[in-house]
Amino acid sequence: MSKSLVIVESDAKSKTINKFLGKDYNVKASVGHIKNLPKNRLGVDIENNFSPEWITIRGKGKILNMLKKAASSSDKVYIATDPDREGEAIAYHLLNEIKKFNTNIYRVLFYEITDKAVKEAIKNPGSVDQSKVEAQKARRVLDRLVGYKISPFLWKTIFRGLSAGRVQSAALRIICQREEEITSFRPEEFWSIEADFKTRRDDIFRSKLIKIDDKEVKIPDEKTARKHTEGIKNQEFFITNIKKTQVTRKPYPPYTTSTFQQDAAVRCKMSTKKIMRIAQQLYEGIDLPGGRTGLITYMRTDSTRLSSAAVGETREFIANNYGTEYVPEKPVYYKSKKNVQDAHEAIRPTSIKRTPQSVAAHLTSDQLKIYTLIWQRFIACQMRPAKLLRTIIDINGGLYHFRTTGSIIKFKGFMQVYNIAKEKDSDIHLPEGLKKQESLFLEKLDPQQHFTKPPPRYTESSLVKKLDNLGIGRPSTYAITISNLLSRKYVYKERRTLYATELGMNVNRILVSQFPDILDINFTAYMEQELDQIESGSKNHINVLKDFYQPFSQSLERALSKQEDIKQSLQEKIDEKCPECGRELIVKWGRNGKFIGCTGYPECTYTRPLEEEETKTDEVCEKCGAPMQIKVGKFGRFLACSNYPECKFTKPYSLGIPCPERNCDGEIVERKTRRGKVFYGCSSYPKCKFALWNKPVAQECPKCGYPLLELRYTKSKGSFKQCPNCKHIVKKEGKS
Repeated sequence: MSKSLVIVESDAKSKTINKFLGKDYNVKASVGHIKNLPKNRLGVDIENNFSPEWITIRGKGKILNMLKKAASSSDKVYIATDPDREGEAIAYHLLNEIKKFNTNIYRVLFYEITDKAVKEAIKNPGSVDQSKVEAQKARRVLDRLVGYKISPFLWKTIFRGLSAGRVQSAALRIICQREEEITSFRPEEFWSIEADFKTRRDDIFRSKLIKIDDKEVKIPDEKTARKHTEGIKNQEFFITNIKKTQVTRKPYPPYTTSTFQQDAAVRCKMSTKKIMRIAQQLYEGIDLPGGRTGLITYMRTDSTRLSSAAVGETREFIANNYGTEYVPEKPVYYKSKKNVQDAHEAIRPTSIKRTPQSVAAHLTSDQLKIYTLIWQRFIACQMRPAKLLRTIIDINGGLYHFRTTGSIIKFKGFMQVYNIAKEKDSDIHLPEGLKKQESLFLEKLDPQQHFTKPPPRYTESSLVKKLDNLGIGRPSTYAITISNLLSRKYVYKERRTLYATELGMNVNRILVSQFPDILDINFTAYMEQELDQIESGSKNHINVLKDFYQPFSQSLERALSKQEDIKQSLQEKIDEKCPECGRELIVKWGRNGKFIGCTGYPECTYTRPLEEEETKTDEVCEKCGAPMQIKVGKFGRFLACSNYPECKFTKPYSLGIPCPERNCDGEIVERKTRRGKVFYGCSSYPKCKFALWNKPVAQECPKCGYPLLELRYTKSKGSFKQCPNCKHIVKKEGKS
């Protein structure tokens, strides 16, 4: 009897599935897509109903021939690529290539890579979903039209190598809009007043001023704060009301791709790209003592649907391991958002019995973090709500009304497994036995100055949430979208925060001004709905593409007619002549940022780095004796001879701090990474590889005697100095 061929996407998945299906099946991998649009041309026949030109990806010919040969000698062929649009497109291309060699071809969907799920899918095969294929084709053509039509416009306007994208450019716009809000923000001063009150039993607790003369507190400056502080000191205080309320906190739904990326980015401190890569590994299979198996269900989903079998197993597990009081009376099911692709379940463990502890020895530390998070979130979603007792105490003294709110947990419920963010009032200790009309003594007043803050910049987590809420793109594409923004240097990341670069701001400004419809957030979300309707079969993909292309081509024509004006608007005159041809020099944009170039290009190719800072120093050139200047180049500040171009001597910019490494005579110098981030390293690199991200200061650690400290900053501590050797924190004025 001939074997049946099963085609999956990855080698890792093929090994897992092969163990489940046994010797009667031959499992091979396509290693992702086998067809794609050509790289060096548009590859879309606009005049012929936007017909895409699919070509075999370079290097995939060998794999395709291997699959054809395997198909020709097989009884049946099962195409088991991922259960989403991309997977359906791969299945469609494989079908068209293999059907000449075998006509018994079936489509199977693995929502989890476990023995039972795989065998069940093979028993119930289907066919390729043509509507899903058309939706993926439309998305691919849309992205190609935007990318391959707008990107060359950016190349000619700014510099070659830039890119635009339907979702990428919308994400960039969101980041740049936030940057503009922060830049234009003007902080306003305000004050708050808190007080420590003491009971007759000498218990002390803190309360906050919330009203003055029955009006909401507004204290604009220190003078007003002092006036009220003096007024408060002259009052007698007593409790006017005590209100106790039982609060119920329901568990969160199981993870979708979007909520998973958001939560994992915050809790595990990983990039979305890394999160999805690890989730893919857990889905495809891990070697366990009982054999290789997938630990989680498919991780690209926007549904919160759960199978009744998984829910039943979890309820039994909760009863046995936490107690029946943690099990709800009825199984808990969650409604998905509107317009979601509900083909997949939510992300969950393939078996709740595989606890993080039981598989920890077989996972990397990062895999364990991600698996633990998914396991905890899923088991928590099937537990009873948590119950908290919230107490509100109102305190009056003349015109002044203070309030204290505190919460205590009466029943942990799902919080036994899944920790939630602490509430502001959850840690406030409230004395026992407080009564209405009880007198209190003012122990301490604490007036505090504040300033209104601008909206925070996006992190990967908050950007994913924003994109998902707006309906832009698919959660499965968010990781690559953010990765593209970083690699193109439109955005850089520091302490998990995304900052728009000057290049990103310029690209966004040009795209928004020239392609307002394409870059409109609502339009981008609308196109996602159109793709969903193609998948559901309610819209024709050709009509959708036609409706998009007509206004898009008109915008492109208008932009191309203004191209030279836009290019010139980005250039800055510097009132200096070219030393080689005598024509004007200007500041231009290039792949590595701004630089100075000749207006006579390409006849004259004179360029030099943009010297944003030229400050003379006390140092003299070691070659000619002229004063040295501080200049800024591609990799940060450096010292250069002021007699340039006659003398071209340069050396790194030193902070004047000796390198702390033993037997090293180098100094600490300022450098920049290729992505533009400043760091501090030894001038003797690569011989000495000492480096710090934070700026060093020439001050000895009072604890371990290390010769330098580093300047650091956190929201909670503000600015402080810390020893990079023993981590000892040195407070202001040398206090430790």
